[in-house]
Amino acid sequence: MCFSATASFAAGTVLLATGAFTMRMARNSGERPYALIPVLFGVQQLIEGALWLTFPDKAPVLKTVLTYLYSIFSHVLWPIYVPVAVYMLEKVAWRRKALLATAIGGTLVGLYLLYFLIRLPIVATAGDGHIDYESPHFYVGIVMTLYVLGTCVSPLLSSHRWVNWFGVGAIVSFLAAGAFYLTWFISVWCFFAAAMSVIVVMFFLRRETDAPPSPRMGEPVR
Repeated sequence: MCFSATASFAAGTVLLATGAFTMRMARNSGERPYALIPVLFGVQQLIEGALWLTFPDKAPVLKTVLTYLYSIFSHVLWPIYVPVAVYMLEKVAWRRKALLATAIGGTLVGLYLLYFLIRLPIVATAGDGHIDYESPHFYVGIVMTLYVLGTCVSPLLSSHRWVNWFGVGAIVSFLAAGAFYLTWFISVWCFFAAAMSVIVVMFFLRRETDAPPSPRMGEPVR
C-alpha cells in the first residue's frame, strides 16, 4: 500500500480481522478460497508496511526479500488465485468453463511473471508517499491483458451479483490507478484492490439473496 508504513500496517490489521470474519462465514470448501482473499490482502499490506521501514537504506537484504515477497503477491498470486476462487464458487456449467479459461490465462501470466521475477531484478524505491516497483516486463500488452482477464474479468463471469461487483471494483480501481498513479501503479492498485475486501464481506452477508435461482426439477444446470 502507498502512503506510509503506519497506513500499511493499519490496513493489514483491518484486513486480517475482515478475513477472519469471512473465513468464519464460509460454509464449505468451495467458499473458503474466496473468503481467504481479505487475509491474503492483509498479509500483502503487512509485507509492504515492513518494506517501508527498510527505506532509505536501512536493511538492503531485508528490503530485497520483502520486495520479492510483495511482488509474488502482486505479480504471481492474484492473476491465478482470483479466477480459481471465483470458479470454486460457481455452479453454472458454462460459467465454470469460462472461468476455467480465465484461470488458465491467469496461470500463464503468473508463471511468465514469476520467471522474470527470478531472472531479472525487481527494485523498490520510495518517494512522494508511494513505493515504486520497477518491473518493466509487467507492462507488456499481452501480459497486462491476461492479468486483467484473471483479476478483473473473471468475477464478472460469476452468477453471484456481489462477485460481479468485485470485478467492477477491480476494473475501476485498475483504471484509476493507471490514470492518476501510473508511476506507482502496482502499489496503488493493490491498495484499491485491498479496499474491495468490503465487497467480499457483502457477498457472505447477502449470500442467500445473491445466489442464482436453482434449476427446476429435471432441468439441467447450464
